Amino acid sequence: MDEIDGKILMQLQENAKQNTKEIASKVGLSVTPTYERIRKLEQQGIIKSYVAVLDKSKIGKELIAYCQVTLSKQQKKLADSFKREMLLLPEIMECHQVSGNFDYLLKIAVDDIAGFHEFINDKLSIIDGIATIHTSFVLNSVKDSTAYNL
Repeated sequence: MDEIDGKILMQLQENAKQNTKEIASKVGLSVTPTYERIRKLEQQGIIKSYVAVLDKSKIGKELIAYCQVTLSKQQKKLADSFKREMLLLPEIMECHQVSGNFDYLLKIAVDDIAGFHEFINDKLSIIDGIATIHTSFVLNSVKDSTAYNL
């Protein structure tokens, strides 16, 4: 990956609906080499997918919570089971295994506090092997980006 690939990726992160001609003019290439570079970045798996970034308030996902989860035991079988369970819960936007005072950090999006209460009681807390769950709620987002700086 070179500097031009980085510029192409920055353009796509800003607006993936741009056509190849628009991207080419912004990165200083003609259309064909720009198209070939994009295709190569896709084939290499650098570009994983194209998505629409939604406004959470306009789709009713008003409450974002981060949960710090600690498992009861540090066992591979338990961790693998926990990871499988996380993949089944659509409220969980992100699940990261982390170092430090807890094992996993979850980003959860729900409609409201009642929806969060229902999620915790009926879905998350019933998963075997969870010892503790500590939650922080997002009050205001100062920066909320999906773009990597290249």
